[in-house]
Amino acid sequence: MKRSLVANHECSVEVIPRWIAIVVWIALGLLVEPVIADDVDPAVSAMAQSVTIHRDNWGVPHIYGTTDASVAFGMAYAQCEDYFWQLEDTYIQSLGRYAEIHGERGLANDLLHRTFEIDRRSREDYAKLKPPMKKICDAYVAGINFFLQQNLEVKPRLITHFEPWHVVAFDRFIMLSFVYGKSHAPRPNAQRQERLEDAIIGSNQWAIGPEKTRDGHAMLFVNPHQPFYGPGQFYEAHVKNQDGVNFSGACFFGSPFPALGHNEYLGWAYTVNEPDIADVYRETFDLQGQPLMYRYADGYRKATQWQDSIKVKTDEGIEPRQFTFLKTHHGPCVAVEDDQHRLAVKIAALFSGTRIEQGLRMIKATNLEEWLEANRLQLLPMFNAAYADREGNIFYLYNGTIPIRDPGFDWRRPVDGSDPRTEWQGIHSLEDLPQVLNPSTGYVQNCNSTPFTTTDDGNPFERDFPSYMVEEKHDDKRRAKISRKLLREAQQVTFEDWQRLALDTTLYWPLNELPKFKIAHQRLALDQPELADRVRPFLDHLLAWDCRSTLDCTRTALCVAWYGQMYGQPRPSESLAPEFVNNPTKKFEALITAAESLETLHGDWRVPWGKVNRMQRVPRAGDLQAAAALFRDQLPSLPCAGVEGPLGVAFNVYYTPSAPFRKQRFGVAGNSYAAVYEFSDRIKSKSLLQYGNSGDPNSPHYFDQAKLYSEEKFKDAYFYDDEVEAHTVKSYHPGEE
Repeated sequence: MKRSLVANHECSVEVIPRWIAIVVWIALGLLVEPVIADDVDPAVSAMAQSVTIHRDNWGVPHIYGTTDASVAFGMAYAQCEDYFWQLEDTYIQSLGRYAEIHGERGLANDLLHRTFEIDRRSREDYAKLKPPMKKICDAYVAGINFFLQQNLEVKPRLITHFEPWHVVAFDRFIMLSFVYGKSHAPRPNAQRQERLEDAIIGSNQWAIGPEKTRDGHAMLFVNPHQPFYGPGQFYEAHVKNQDGVNFSGACFFGSPFPALGHNEYLGWAYTVNEPDIADVYRETFDLQGQPLMYRYADGYRKATQWQDSIKVKTDEGIEPRQFTFLKTHHGPCVAVEDDQHRLAVKIAALFSGTRIEQGLRMIKATNLEEWLEANRLQLLPMFNAAYADREGNIFYLYNGTIPIRDPGFDWRRPVDGSDPRTEWQGIHSLEDLPQVLNPSTGYVQNCNSTPFTTTDDGNPFERDFPSYMVEEKHDDKRRAKISRKLLREAQQVTFEDWQRLALDTTLYWPLNELPKFKIAHQRLALDQPELADRVRPFLDHLLAWDCRSTLDCTRTALCVAWYGQMYGQPRPSESLAPEFVNNPTKKFEALITAAESLETLHGDWRVPWGKVNRMQRVPRAGDLQAAAALFRDQLPSLPCAGVEGPLGVAFNVYYTPSAPFRKQRFGVAGNSYAAVYEFSDRIKSKSLLQYGNSGDPNSPHYFDQAKLYSEEKFKDAYFYDDEVEAHTVKSYHPGEE
């Protein structure tokens, strides 16, 4: 039975009049009070009553509350219902206790956490938060704890009671995980663990203006590429209250609000960028007999040293390990160069305010200027943003909290920490950053690529910005190239066209390279006719192709296998392996090898792509490596047309490699939350998750969206009250479900 769509809102509509419902319940003997645990704080019970969660036919929660805090409470409760295991796992990681659960493979995470004192700083920073932000943190963890009180069958692995400062730690550590790699520094104590995630995360984002669409409305494509397992998983939700929030989108488990998506007026997407927001300082410790003193200017300063214990799960039980940490005024020391030198890392804005404050102001923005004003808080250290609104504006921003520096130093390398000239001189303002507003081309895009090829005309010029500002200034990825081609050619775009473009499977690499190979093969026939004859059937097969991946396409598997031979396996990059550079013979031999490998694995080198590449879900895998160990050919799966991003494709999916013991490949990252919006007076919105909105294998929403993913279709993302009401399957206050 459905509840009112909007708790305590004047516009609420009862699906069934309350007095009729009461009569029916009495007649059936079903009128009972909600069972609320005896030890629940009355204030928490009241908070729960202020929230109504409407679950639609895809399991997506539409969380209607009265205040920002009540929405945060509802978000926490809904996330716990859908995937408490992942929420807790993310918070365990954010608290620096990952090794306590995951053993040795969690140690690098915990060392990074302790090195930057996330725990201590988060406790202190929570106490300094503005009261509205504190209320949100309080409400969010109250929602988690309330869920645990109401669902005693759910057994936490480590955290039995969540505290408000945990939300700040989550905020800090998620950002640290993204930005640390931008510092050019080694992992603390040289504990660098190779992770599959590091090589395959990315994102696409597109926006087109009214001049490119049939009905004169701006459109946006939100397409973050994240791992399908671990803390990078996306969660879809719609939140609404009386304080100006009405927002639909997605976030990581552990966030009180969606981080990207749309409201009634505007929307935005994010992709990972590489602004120079962190520096490495070479600190000199050369004062005899005083090991904590380091050089600065004409004298010395004293470093701070402390010890901390990290618990590590072993076969024999929990093993505490002691570590010694050191920091200078620049930041924590993460590596020892020699007896007298250590490397310290400084990261801009890591401990400034909270991303929640900026995100909430963005969510409540009603136009471009309000959205930009929220971004001027500069509490988000990185990420490209693509924006569109119903006034027809499209906008691209190379966002980052980039320090103002002396341009005389090479900031890509460690700088002398004793030289005061290496100190930062403030942060570049939003107006200093590369950006594009309403270009004449009618589109903007970014695919983890340089901001200087955002569109065809009207790009920012590299020479107008400090040399240190943009680290990927020359990185024009193939995903960006295929995006520009698709958007350049798009005209009179309808919302249906936009959906098809968003999941387009045209591959840039074969489209660009096969004509060159055709010419090279003609030369090969003259110089090495035997090799040319051997490779001819495979190359001819590829040349008779429109370079689009489909489930029944036998050319995609051959192309991808060939690409992998030359550009790296199991993780392809955009750079040729050295032995293939300027060596056409080796490239053609790689095509033969690729065909033979397919023949060996599948009995025919002309194997349909959908037979090889599959979508399968395994429960409760902490990361991609854990998931990859559990995939099996014998278990149910669905075909997928997506291809790895380095080949240049909109529908981007990375897979585990085939092997003799597991011939199929299974998706592990790529299109995770994908959404398309049209900003008319009544916004059109569709979205797609790779699996479904629930992590419970017994839920109908555990794998229901995977069928759409396989069919290259979006689902409706209900936003307006009448849409939500029409598709609500159940409505309830937290604790009464």
